[in-house]
Amino acid sequence: QVQLVESGGGLVQAGGSLRLSCAASGRTFSRYDMGWFRQAPGKEREYVAVIGARSGNIYYSESVKGRFTISRDNAKNTVYLQMDSLKPEDTAVYYCAAGYPSPATIAQTYEYDYWGQGTQVTVSS
Repeated sequence: QVQLVESGGGLVQAGGSLRLSCAASGRTFSRYDMGWFRQAPGKEREYVAVIGARSGNIYYSESVKGRFTISRDNAKNTVYLQMDSLKPEDTAVYYCAAGYPSPATIAQTYEYDYWGQGTQVTVSS
């Protein structure tokens, strides 16, 4: 069992930065691939970034590539999402998730077993 708690969301102007954190409980955190997803009002939840259990494999959606950076600290049971050059279209609730996706299915929410409660990110223009 893994419990995930996100933090770091808030209101920021376009062009600004935020750093999200996701703290995990449990001793098996280091075994899981960790993902960040987001959901805007009226839209489906979408994949943002994924990092492998040993940080060897990292994936980004095209919409955030070059602006967001995912990282993890297995000693602290925490995964991060550094978000730079934020745009109004990045406004959403951001969720972290733990699972064992294959490279072909990293964007699929059904591949993730555990989810946090989400943190709101609002980017003003």
